[in-house]
Parts: sequence; C-alpha cells; structure tokens
Amino acid sequence: MQRSLFLLFASCLQAAPAAPFSVLEAGIPQMRAAMEKGQVTSRDLVIQYLTRIATYENKLHAIVTVNAHAIQEAEERDRERAQGRLRGPLHGIPIALKDNILTRDIVTTGGALAFEGYLPPYDATLVKNLRAAGAVIIAKTTLSELANWVAGAPMPMPANYNAARGFAYNPYDPRKDPRDGSADGRPVMQTGGSSSGAGTAANFWAANVGSETSGSILSPANQNMLAAVKPTVGRISRYGVIPITADQDTAGPMAKTVTDAAILLGALESPAPDPNDPATKLCPPPANRDYTPFLKPDSLKGARIGIPRAYFYERIDLPGSTARRAGRGANDGLTPEQTRAMSEAIEVLKQQGAIIVDPADIPSIVTQDPAKNFALWGQCSGLNNVKGRDADCSVVLKYGMKRDFNAWLATLGASAPVKTLTELREWNMTHIQGGAIRFGQSQLDISDEMDLQADRTRYESDRAKDIELAGTHGIDEAMKANKLDAILFPGANGASIAAKPGYPTVIVPFATIPNAPTPPLPAGFDAKPVPFGVSFTGMACSEPKLLGLAYAFEQATKKRVAPVAVP
Repeated sequence: MQRSLFLLFASCLQAAPAAPFSVLEAGIPQMRAAMEKGQVTSRDLVIQYLTRIATYENKLHAIVTVNAHAIQEAEERDRERAQGRLRGPLHGIPIALKDNILTRDIVTTGGALAFEGYLPPYDATLVKNLRAAGAVIIAKTTLSELANWVAGAPMPMPANYNAARGFAYNPYDPRKDPRDGSADGRPVMQTGGSSSGAGTAANFWAANVGSETSGSILSPANQNMLAAVKPTVGRISRYGVIPITADQDTAGPMAKTVTDAAILLGALESPAPDPNDPATKLCPPPANRDYTPFLKPDSLKGARIGIPRAYFYERIDLPGSTARRAGRGANDGLTPEQTRAMSEAIEVLKQQGAIIVDPADIPSIVTQDPAKNFALWGQCSGLNNVKGRDADCSVVLKYGMKRDFNAWLATLGASAPVKTLTELREWNMTHIQGGAIRFGQSQLDISDEMDLQADRTRYESDRAKDIELAGTHGIDEAMKANKLDAILFPGANGASIAAKPGYPTVIVPFATIPNAPTPPLPAGFDAKPVPFGVSFTGMACSEPKLLGLAYAFEQATKKRVAPVAVP
C-alpha cells in the first residue's frame, strides 16, 4: 500500500481522542447500538480500525488497498445520522471487499499486476447495495490472484498469493513456512483460499465480502475462525465481480459471528432482480432483505441433519482404484483430531434436539460406477489437462473463464488495461521480470486454448454432468431420501460438491486442530493450532434455514476466540 495513505491516517490518529467504545471483537449490532447511543461515531470506528491496520498490516498482508476516503465517508454517515437519516442496517459500519469486486473510487486489481492502479468505470451491483445500506468501504482485501485461476500444474500458485501484494498470513500464526522447498515466503498456516479472512479475524474491519467459485469463502472462513455464508449462485448479483465462471461464482459475507454474516448477506442482496445478472431471479429475498428473524437459538430442535460419512469423514476405496494414493488424499477421510472435533459437534447437535441421520451418504460418492462417481470426476486444471488430455475432467472452469472474463473486460470499455484473456497472457509474458506470473499461468493458458464455439458442446455436456453428480444424484438425492434439513460437512470439505450446482453453505467456527503438514515442520518450531469449523449445506435458496441452524449451533458452542498474535 502507498506510504502516503498511512501518513494521512497517522495525522488523523494523532488528533483523535480516545474512543470509549472498542472495536475489538465487536459485532455489527453492538456497533449500531453504540452509535445510536452516541458512545461512538462511524469516524471513531474507522480510525480505530485504521490504527489496527497501521499496527499489524505489515505482519499479515491482509490488504491490497486502503480507501483513502474512508474517514470522509464515515463523517458523511455521521452527518446523516445526526440529521435522522439512516440508510440501512450497515449505516456507518466499516466493511472490506475482496479486491476482485469493482469500486469506481477505489483501485481494483484482482491481485494482477496488469490491473495495478486501475480505477473501474462503475461499482459492482453489490457495492451499490452496500453503500445504499450505509456501509463505509474501508479497504480492498488481498486474494489469490484472479481468484486463483492463474497457475496450476506444473507449479500451482499457493493460495492467497498475488503479484500485487505477495503472500498473506494467517493471524492465528502469522509466520513464514520454514521447511525446505517451502521457504519462499509462503505462510506456515494457510489462510485457506482466495478470499482472505485475515483482516476480519484480526479486527481490521467489522466484516468483509469474499467471493467463491469452489471453496474461496468457506476455506478462508474455516482457516480464520470466521462465520460465513457461501450463498446460492444468483442470490447476490455477480455484476462487477471479476469472474472465473458464472456457473459457480458468487460473492458472500465473512464475519466473526453468524449474526454479522446474516446482516451483511441481506445488505449485499438486491431488492429486485438485477437486470445485469439474470441469475438473481432464482431466490427471492426475505422480507426487507432481513435474515435476522431466522436466527433462533432453538432452530436445531427437530431438524434432520445428515452425516455424509463416506469420503467426507471416512476413507473409502473408490471404484477402479488399484492402490491407495501416497499420503493423505481426499478419499482418506479425516485426521484423528478432525474426527474428534466432528464427533463433539454431532453431540452438540443431538443435545440441541437435532435428529442425526448417520450415515447419510451421497449416492454419487458411494456408487461403484466410475463414470457416475463424483469423486472421480475432477476439475480440469493446469498443463496436465490441456486439450487432448482433458477427457476425464470437467472443462466448465477453463471454458467459463475465457467466456466470462472476456465478457467482463468488455464492460470496462476503453478503460480496460487489456481487452481479452489473450492480451492478459501476453502482458504477463512481457512483465515476468517485473514480478508477474511468478508461478506461471497454466490456468490462463488452458482457458485461452478453448474455442467458445467449437468447444461449446463439450462444455455443455460437462456442465450437465457436474449438476447431475453434485446436485441431482448428489446433494439433492441424499437430502430428499433422508428428508434432511441440512448436510453437515467437516470444515470446508463440502465446498466442491456444493459449488457445482451453486448450493449454499453456512460455516461456523468450532475447534482447533494441530498444524501438522507433510513433510513435518522442523523440531521445536512450535506451530500454533489451526482453526476448524463445521458447515451446514442445503439445496438452492435455503439460506434462511441454514442460517437458523448455524446460529443455534454457534449459540450452543461459542468457540470463536480472537487471534493472540494481533491483540
């Protein structure tokens, strides 16, 4: 970030009186109540957060850009409050955005050097909604470059790395990985995905907006001890968000509590379908776009919760497998520590009156037909899946990236730094010495090789198979056969299967487990425990139900703790 911004904020901080209200672990309802009582102003909140950013950002790298106008925006919200004009449920609340969400007055980079310093010509629809709700946009958060669709095999780009900011660090252990072969600056504790939750966990702002194609809200929420909602695709308008594929992309709220996530979800949603995003017609918003009436502490009573043991909890032998893979793979199930955490979570659900259906295995996981097994139907990725070597994986993401990224670039008009995916790849190649594509750009390469006309039939076939295996004969069949209200996944383990049909999930902090990577960390390193949450997944448009279940679980457990490394 620019040093001049920090100098600007420092001058404001020197003149600011000590605030009687502390933002540390404060929730949105507490902030609203304090402002209503005159205990604190929006300006006070912003200055407290900027103080924390100035103190800890160099340790976390949670930010790409701080909004130079954040204090002025907060002062405007305070003037409106004094005049009796409240915009909405986030009036005066500082919120951060993932840096792939367009803001006309704040630089948006997507983490890519080609977009460094870029000011878009318009606000994303969700940004308009946030501003209409009174939010103060305080910063743009770091992310995996272009939501981690840049470099796959042979040298996959680590999660939460981008050429504009480098690596981000987890506030629960913000140190670099010391192991041989990994000592390139990457974190010893993963941040979890391309939507950084580090700043929210570290109390840099009240909550943040992430985006997900397959795990990039749920994984960082899991790793940073946050509550979050990965909404149904179409619940929140995707217009003005740098895409991978419209088939699976969605923005969503990340916060310290389910209540905060629910409030932010309502503010992100449009009051009527967005003409720029036809998918917004799918799920009607609740009354007044308010999800808080669904947050009841007894929501688990009588709820039927399914436990998908096979693959997601316990190891299974997949059809056609001749030997177990080296190391721990996806079909190896949970570690002993994760198993203990989930057993405790299931006991909590029982104590709260839930009906546990165990097992409630997913049919497309346990089928012995290799052609119909979801676990054997991967996502085409990297140079291993170029044309001619992509018969056994879905081309949906690599096709969608070319289609939707080029369409997004077209909305930028003459201001676009590059006009096509091809131009971006060429720009990257000519700026390698400047730090672009440190890990290559194999994902961009396999996307750009797609012919949107000639390959359309293949794409449509793969998209249909994605929905059939993950939805129709996956989550749908498991839920209908067992009459379930939700499926309980460990951590973010269910992100991939829910992503294909665009289904919602709510994740809640719950436990910590040892950080025990392979190969092991050096003796005496004293790795800190990794956060680990539980996820409630349902079918399309079931966010109200899932939020109620997650809230009841959260209130019965209250396991979130603040990171001690950023007090």
